[in-house]
Amino acid sequence: VQLQASGGGLVQAGGSLRLSCAASGRTFSNYAMAWFRQAPGKEREFVAAITWSGAITDYADSVKGRFTIARDNAKNTVYLQMNSLKPEDTAVYYCAADSRRYTIQTDALEYDYWGQGTQVTVSS
Repeated sequence: VQLQASGGGLVQAGGSLRLSCAASGRTFSNYAMAWFRQAPGKEREFVAAITWSGAITDYADSVKGRFTIARDNAKNTVYLQMNSLKPEDTAVYYCAADSRRYTIQTDALEYDYWGQGTQVTVSS
């Protein structure tokens, strides 16, 4: 499956952004989906994930209550709504797909496919 992330940009602290990740090539609903992020000089870290139906979601503690992951299988797209953004949210955000669609993985090594990343910059 090919993944194309979009929606990043520059926003002030306290603002909001919505990231999108469009999938193509294979049946989108066969995959659990996730967002990861990587800041300069840091390892890639888990942000949020969702199972194939959307019934189960999981979030990193650092984004709980501020970020929401959702998917639209009819549009082959997963979203990340980011509210109350903080400067420490600045990173390149990547979407990823895992063929074990009923479960959620938080380790980046468990994911089969990756998008190209979209830059999110939060100014203070």
